[in-house]
Amino acid sequence: MPSPDSTSPRDQDAARRKAAEALRLARIFGDVLPDTTGDERGEESVRDNDEWLRRQVPPHHG
Repeated sequence: MPSPDSTSPRDQDAARRKAAEALRLARIFGDVLPDTTGDERGEESVRDNDEWLRRQVPPHHG
């Protein structure tokens, strides 16, 4: 008798197909959305991003 937390072969096949489809789409389109939010990752603040942008301006643009 299978344990209550085991999955059926049909569920395992469905999970494998879903994972394979996700990998195929990632190869074609790349990662569209991150797995975590900016709050969880601790990304830079907007002010830091503005400073980064100012540093990227070429010298001839003043």
